[in-house]
Amino acid sequence: MENDGHITDAVSSQEWPGEANVHVSIVDWVKEPATLPTQFRLDGSDVPGITTSLRPGQGDDRGETLVGNEHRQFFGVVQSGDGFILNDAEAAALLADAGADYSVVVKPLLVGNDITKSPALAPRRWIINFGEMPLEEAMLWPAALAIVRERVKPSRDHHTKAREREQWWKFSRTVRDLFETVAPLRRFIACPATGKRFPMVWCEPNWTPSNAVSVFAFEDDYAMGVLSSSLHLNWARSQSTTLETRPRYTVPSFATFPWPTVDEAGRNAVGRATQDLIALRVDICAEREIGLTRLYNEIDDGAWLDLAGMQRHLDAMPTDGHSTSYKTLRRRTGGSWH
Repeated sequence: MENDGHITDAVSSQEWPGEANVHVSIVDWVKEPATLPTQFRLDGSDVPGITTSLRPGQGDDRGETLVGNEHRQFFGVVQSGDGFILNDAEAAALLADAGADYSVVVKPLLVGNDITKSPALAPRRWIINFGEMPLEEAMLWPAALAIVRERVKPSRDHHTKAREREQWWKFSRTVRDLFETVAPLRRFIACPATGKRFPMVWCEPNWTPSNAVSVFAFEDDYAMGVLSSSLHLNWARSQSTTLETRPRYTVPSFATFPWPTVDEAGRNAVGRATQDLIALRVDICAEREIGLTRLYNEIDDGAWLDLAGMQRHLDAMPTDGHSTSYKTLRRRTGGSWH
């Protein structure tokens, strides 16, 4: 659109015909046409125009990146090798080693399934994470380095990429910005990067999120409330890409999210309601030993009316005289939650 291009025909999403289990979009477009196109087809139907998000309409509907959202959302690490991963016994042995403080490099590993299936809503495994340390610094934790040398280095020696071969003790992608951003926070927010739903959970700053997790660098209850609201979750789904048939939350998806303008009373009210909702959700999962996927499926079936009612209350709160922009955003995104 910025270069005077016009989409004339598109398929917004279809299965890839090859072996890869993904969905793709197909787009026909013209650049700087002598005569502006007047006929458009989207997913086999005539439409008045096609936007950059492959929806009926005109122009670029992706929105502008908002300053307040910059450097606030990240995907986690890509370790490229399961040899970095530890079970509880292995992690405990390292952490008990009096020769060094292994908590610096032995971290809880958070993956998407921990958020959706773990009753504790927390990591169930550990990982050796040297970040971007040079080898001589990693050698300060010899027992951890020995594990990586044994389990990771043999395959890295034949890797096609120079970084993986020459810096075998490092992840393929360490996401330094993520850890620098969350380090001063007392907690941060995360959700599965891909899935039917994007449930938000609180995370400890020493956790290492995998690339199956989308991280939000906020520590306040108000931010958790907004990100957990139907307004944001509908926004996320509408802006996301897809993996197979499941939405995938991307950095550009969050970059354009328009936060509501809410006064201090509204922020405090949302924060208190969020605390109550999260506490009840944690209690239910722990008591019944279920994860969030099971919990939300049960809510869909009509269970946990108190929790569903708390969510509806949270969704409606900022519109109760505290914010007009929230009402506008509600009209733009629709209403259902989870």
